[in-house]
Amino acid sequence: MTPNTKAPAGTSTTGPGTADARADDQALAARLQHRIDHKTKPLGALGRLESLAVRIGRILGTESPELRDPQMLVCAADHGIAARGVSAYPSEVTAQMVENFLAGGAAVSVLARQHGLALTVADCGVAAPVPARENAPGQPRLLSHCRVAAGTADASVGPAMKAAQCAQALDNGRSILRSLPGNALLLGEMGIGNTSVASLLLARLCGVALEDCTGAGTGLDADGIARKRAVLRQALEANAEATAPFDALAALGGLEVATLAGAVLQAAAERRVVVVDGFITSAAVLVASRMEPAVLECCVFSHRSGEPGHAHLLAALGAEPLLDLGLRLGEGSGAALAWPLLVSACAILREMASFEQAGVSRQRD
Repeated sequence: MTPNTKAPAGTSTTGPGTADARADDQALAARLQHRIDHKTKPLGALGRLESLAVRIGRILGTESPELRDPQMLVCAADHGIAARGVSAYPSEVTAQMVENFLAGGAAVSVLARQHGLALTVADCGVAAPVPARENAPGQPRLLSHCRVAAGTADASVGPAMKAAQCAQALDNGRSILRSLPGNALLLGEMGIGNTSVASLLLARLCGVALEDCTGAGTGLDADGIARKRAVLRQALEANAEATAPFDALAALGGLEVATLAGAVLQAAAERRVVVVDGFITSAAVLVASRMEPAVLECCVFSHRSGEPGHAHLLAALGAEPLLDLGLRLGEGSGAALAWPLLVSACAILREMASFEQAGVSRQRD
């Protein structure tokens, strides 16, 4: 594979990265901070909700941010490495859970309904193809055109994907994002074995020891975790030359992770707010940020997963998540749970009165 550290087609290397854009962004940030500081409250009294409001305003480029048509994108695929016993569940659960998403019975389905999030499920490479269905308005919809293969190969014996497959998945993610309305993207995933993918990408791209970034996943016991680490060590050894971001993604990653990375790259290019879920979606953001560092400026990290590697991954990204609830479900559940905080942050910035507007006396110096 040819190393590829340049921004893939369809991403922007201007805007946030240029001197003029940086100056404009800093000026906007100063105005946003002034605005939040002069609301009718003690300075900093709303804590991290204030910095969240400023961040969203910077992403959307406005002092009065409003989140429109939020999109929950759940990308699903299977992994050849799952046959090595790295998960407590069999691979057929991936397709079964996709059906559950679409039927409205999964956690992310419930939370998406509750919070008015449009739910799109993309079959990026589920081993058993999910039957096509009519996409009814207001209901979860299935995208099948982004299916690249019936899962990946076993990364413990060689590359999980061919370079062309990985590039296609990245392009699919960009294409999906361009087809979605709104200015906010919430990330979700499904794929038995994909905590192994996240651990491998963290180990390869950030140099974190496998012992520190490999956990129970869907519920392995101590012996299962030891077996998982041994298999992942084989995968790193079998793909020792895959060190550049694209090459590591192709050799160690999954089709759903690559598709999510493409969606993140496109969302950042369009300056949409990207709400990152847990360990696996953070791994997709890691890859995207190594291809185009500016993507991190558009990301809000929803929570710290109970999966041990996630804390290391967040640290590598310099990210401070909004919640720490011990979640380790995935699906986009943490992103959906954090969503009301983003809505509230924007409402405070838009609607809360200033001292001048309310006729309230300021704090004494």
